[in-house]
Amino acid sequence: MNSHKVLKEVFGYTFFREGQEELIEGTLQGRDVLGIMPTGAGKSICYQVPALLFEGISIIVSPLISLMKDQVTALNQLGIHAAFINSSLTEVQYKKAMANAREGRYKIIYVAPERLMTESFLSLVNSVDISMVTVDEAHCISQWGQDFRPSYLKIVDFINMLSKRPVITAYTATATKAVKDDIVCILGLNDPLEAVTGYDRRNLYFAVKKPKNKLAELLSYLQKNVDKSGIIYCNTRKNVEEVYEVLLKEGYQTAKYHAGLSDAARKQNQDDFIYDIKPIMVATNAFGMGIDKSNVRFVIHFNMPKDIESYYQEAGRAGRDGEPAECILLYSGQDVKINEFLITKQTENEELDVEGRQLIQERDSERLRKMTFYCFTNECLRDYILRYFGEYGGNYCGNCENCLTEFKDIDVTAEAGCIINLVRTSGERYGINAIIEAAHGSETAKVRKFRLEQNSFYGGLKSVTLIRIRQIMNDLLIKGYLFLTPGEYPVLKMTEEGRQFISDEGQKTIVLKLPKEVEKTVAKQQGEKKRKVADAKYPQLFERLRVRRYEMAQQNHVPPYIIFSDRTLKEMSTYLPSTKDSMLKINGVGNNKYEKYGEVFMGLIREYIKEQGIEA
Repeated sequence: MNSHKVLKEVFGYTFFREGQEELIEGTLQGRDVLGIMPTGAGKSICYQVPALLFEGISIIVSPLISLMKDQVTALNQLGIHAAFINSSLTEVQYKKAMANAREGRYKIIYVAPERLMTESFLSLVNSVDISMVTVDEAHCISQWGQDFRPSYLKIVDFINMLSKRPVITAYTATATKAVKDDIVCILGLNDPLEAVTGYDRRNLYFAVKKPKNKLAELLSYLQKNVDKSGIIYCNTRKNVEEVYEVLLKEGYQTAKYHAGLSDAARKQNQDDFIYDIKPIMVATNAFGMGIDKSNVRFVIHFNMPKDIESYYQEAGRAGRDGEPAECILLYSGQDVKINEFLITKQTENEELDVEGRQLIQERDSERLRKMTFYCFTNECLRDYILRYFGEYGGNYCGNCENCLTEFKDIDVTAEAGCIINLVRTSGERYGINAIIEAAHGSETAKVRKFRLEQNSFYGGLKSVTLIRIRQIMNDLLIKGYLFLTPGEYPVLKMTEEGRQFISDEGQKTIVLKLPKEVEKTVAKQQGEKKRKVADAKYPQLFERLRVRRYEMAQQNHVPPYIIFSDRTLKEMSTYLPSTKDSMLKINGVGNNKYEKYGEVFMGLIREYIKEQGIEA
């Protein structure tokens, strides 16, 4: 059997997504590989297909109990024997899993990094043939990653203790160049095949809102999306509880998740969300890693996250089935202050020395600034994110709030020159507020304290509102004419581009884009058209299939998307497969799923065809 046959007969897919085949073939040839693929791009296929083709057992290292459980459940549904080893198992369950593994019952074993170096697990792996070790969420091994976990360093010791070195594969959704280099170096990957498939998720719509009342904005959105499943992220437990209580009072079927809840409560709430019993989840960022729920139609950030990596990973939990989904961030200035506090007060990492902790704090402060700039840019939001990860393309995606909003261009070259010159002539020693107030000619205590009223550029923008000066300042920071130093008291400095602008004064124009009130009709219609393309041809049939899927999920004690994804049901509701051959052509229908569910769904399709008088 080859990889294409496994893909179709086991997983039900007719073709590989971008990057999958290259990574799979490299793995099967015995090469180490590193795959950087966005959330929802199909990383698990890249290691599950080789695992089924290798002679021995494959070990998948993951920090995520929920992901292990999810993926093992999905594999079992496909007729594949798999197991997980983590802290959620009882002593009896653990011993049974280990005994089954020794007998060769499993092709794939998921394991938490903390369990790798236990005596019993080392005894197991040295008594069986290990063909591959896969490190999922590989960015966790790097102290420059957004989610560094010291337990991941045990993976290297584990590999070195194996009697024979297996193929090593590593996967992550988000990694800057520094993190990527760290993964290769620390894991000791040998001449790895590297594949970066791109970070873009074209099906996701991005927007940033700055409402006066976040709760009112949230309720307004939910009223327009009553039948959809989604996640609402908050940055504190207190915010989770407040939002949760409001949604309950408004009658929404809502679950909550944060570290203050008991393990049993978190598990129950997570299951309620995954099984669509409570389709809305309000949570801190403790929730979501490894959640493979395919029909999440929106992710709303009630508060701004601390960095682009976290935001994109959390937002990426929407639309994993490839269908249109929305990622909306609700911004307020208080979010920045809370994140600054969390960065300065975060638990000190015992694995790092004082210098290391200081470097990481400075790095986190810089990441927070770039996250804040995202909330203020009037350029394409998707392009801003992709550029952050080193991916450059056009500045128009047609599927974000900024691209679907018409802007007016305002020439602010003179105003920008005043601000940059004020920074320069004051010795690049002061923060944002002091410079803005001085440019406006304000007579504040701060201006007098720093004697900025004596500066020749003081009051140069007296006729410009403070709001507009702040908009121009943000624009100069985003475009790289100025930057803020890291630390508790950041000050403004000129970049090389800022110095060039001053020296070439009058030769370069700086334009500020400000949104008009009316959205572009054409662009908006195009966005709506994109969303309609993905709809089923026969929506009434889709609803019937969805109801039956839910009933079967309840009977089988599995999440609905484990049976078939929304995308698969939409294909069924478009192409109306009523025979085995035609059903097996639907993406997501493999041999095992056909045997389990095919006749039931074909029966509903045949019934619908007959009712509607549709010709086969």
